[in-house]
Amino acid sequence: MKKVFDEVNSLDKKCYDRYALSEDILMEHAATSMLDFCEQNFKKDSKILIACGVGNNGADGITLARLLQSKYNITLFLPFSVNSVMAKLQLKRANKVDVKIVNHYSSFDTKYALVVDCLFGSGFKRDLDKQYQKIIKKLNKINAYKLSCDIPSGINNLGQISSVAFKSDTTITMGALKKSLFTDIVKDYVGDIKVANLGVQRKLYEGDTNCYLLNKKDLKLPFRDIKSTHKGSFGHLSVIIGDKKGAGLLCAQAGFAFGCGLITAVNTIKEEIKKIPNHIMQSKTIPQNTTALCIGMGLGDKYDKSYFKNNIPKVIDADLFYDKIILDILQQDNIVLTPHPKEFCSLLKLTNIADIDINKLQNNRFKYLSMFSKKYPKITILLKGANVLIAQNKKLYINKFGTSALSKGGSGDVLSGLIGSLLAQGYSTLEATINGSLAHTIAALKYSGNNYSLTPKELINQIKKL
Repeated sequence: MKKVFDEVNSLDKKCYDRYALSEDILMEHAATSMLDFCEQNFKKDSKILIACGVGNNGADGITLARLLQSKYNITLFLPFSVNSVMAKLQLKRANKVDVKIVNHYSSFDTKYALVVDCLFGSGFKRDLDKQYQKIIKKLNKINAYKLSCDIPSGINNLGQISSVAFKSDTTITMGALKKSLFTDIVKDYVGDIKVANLGVQRKLYEGDTNCYLLNKKDLKLPFRDIKSTHKGSFGHLSVIIGDKKGAGLLCAQAGFAFGCGLITAVNTIKEEIKKIPNHIMQSKTIPQNTTALCIGMGLGDKYDKSYFKNNIPKVIDADLFYDKIILDILQQDNIVLTPHPKEFCSLLKLTNIADIDINKLQNNRFKYLSMFSKKYPKITILLKGANVLIAQNKKLYINKFGTSALSKGGSGDVLSGLIGSLLAQGYSTLEATINGSLAHTIAALKYSGNNYSLTPKELINQIKKL
């Protein structure tokens, strides 16, 4: 996993104070990272448009224009005069090598291979004025590969978009990863994210953080390395089956596919569950040898409260986020919560943390998840979304591998089963949640059909192939 930060100004300052690197040196390294990308991906003499703002993000772009000049056909777009000391210095240097400069989008050529966005960096806080909105819309309409310096312009330091934003294919962010690159709202704008080296390795540049980006390599599958075993060696997951029994059965089947030795469907409805898979046991009560419990998916409002009066590790989902019994559940250890945004809004209200709507949550996912984790540090919580967020004990983990293929009924039930299966097999709540989430999203990415066609059954089959 990789470190993620709220801001990097303090990290830049460390470079100045501790490593004797000047602002000029950091800027040259930033531009060189973009230069390397251009040279690796675009042929000599390709037409490149670099749009620059008035500050240091614009200065990075002006530096890039100088570095590319003579090898590529460069147009430097400066819609406004530069303001920062570094931007003025870099513009002086660019003029020395005769970089072509235009001041209005009416001077754009009809075709470019690459458009580079250097209007605003990750420190951007205000709303875009109408002039900048028009500029960004013009840049977005150009049929070319799009590259952003640090963060796509129009996205503020909290990862919010007030009006428009530059839509990038790749973002080269400076020095370290920032939270603002991983909100759900910006996922369609940032493209592939790369980190530029600013003069020292990231291990030296970065500091302490409580936020981490998960990698595919972080996935630890429940391989069976011990040879002398039996079915009880790999845990017993019980799944509470409620009114919408299909949800619980999907959860149970996912748990079995992910290595759990025994699965029991605990039937809360009057009639016997028919057409239940032969490998799924059925019971009216929770078996004594249960090692983890999944409850909430398709549950409805009729259930036995005794299900919660035990110390069994639990995955809580769906209907229970609207029920005040969640307040009692939150007093227990070994609990994993898996709400989607609407459910999390209800949970925030029930816990008296915040009374907000989904829009406000989606604009501040890190904030409200951190508030919840601060109040309930022992609870592991997974907030579903385009970028899945996981929190425990004030630490945050980002799973960026979420895909729209999972925007289907039943996908969340499969996720609960994966986490529950790992809990049953002895993983900690945090380990089970991280690995269940990674398996869930990576399996969806590996699906070879059209992204609109993924079903929960096919998702479970992909889990078996990881």
